[in-house]
Amino acid sequence: MRMKEVSSESFNKEVLEEKIPVVVDFWADWCHPCEVIKPHLEKLAREYDGKIKFVAIDVEKNSDIATKYEVMNLPTLLIFKDGKVYGEIVGAYPYSKLKEEILGILGLV
Repeated sequence: MRMKEVSSESFNKEVLEEKIPVVVDFWADWCHPCEVIKPHLEKLAREYDGKIKFVAIDVEKNSDIATKYEVMNLPTLLIFKDGKVYGEIVGAYPYSKLKEEILGILGLV
């Protein structure tokens, strides 16, 4: 499954109301590290389809959401569970490290 792009309008439904954990990738077109981790996140989205949802939100088009969650650096991943922020990962990491961090935050290691 590919990562779904969400917007300010769809954020509540796609993230906060979701029954399974959601990893939200805050990114921008001009952010090179964001492009570096995108394939890693898409691979994780396929690997954990149905268990963890992965979505992306463009901070340039949806600055209100980035401001609400105090996203100051890119890439930032916020991990939501039961409608609340459960953890945060800031920066670009290799696939294995991203996987380890996400699963660790969710207690799935």
